[in-house]
Amino acid sequence: MTKKDYEDIPGTFVFDADRSREGYHLNQFCISLRLQKNRDAFNADEEAYLDKYPMTADQREAVRKRQWNRLLELGGNIYYTSKLAANDGINFQNLAGLMTGMGVEAYRDMMLHGGRSVEGNRYTSEWDEEEET
Repeated sequence: MTKKDYEDIPGTFVFDADRSREGYHLNQFCISLRLQKNRDAFNADEEAYLDKYPMTADQREAVRKRQWNRLLELGGNIYYTSKLAANDGINFQNLAGLMTGMGVEAYRDMMLHGGRSVEGNRYTSEWDEEEET
């Protein structure tokens, strides 16, 4: 993939055309979990169910280990990967808390108080500038 200007946003994986192509089979797997029969099959035998989707080894590992941010990095769409989280009993707010590393309560409190500060969160290139001063 070509380096894009918006890849300098810390902790953000923009779901663009390149990521869409990379994550096609991962996303097809995740969206399949919207149906109960597919959730039942996946929960009964994860490996056999994953064999239906020609994902990369890294994508399969991220699914197995429930590495939420890694799924996005590997082309997962947040709305599709949230189907996997929902299958595990994790709602969207709790998923966001896990993905930020803050935990559910701290994430909820932050959002109730105006969200994350923009300081230090605009561009990773700014981090280098701050260290120099």
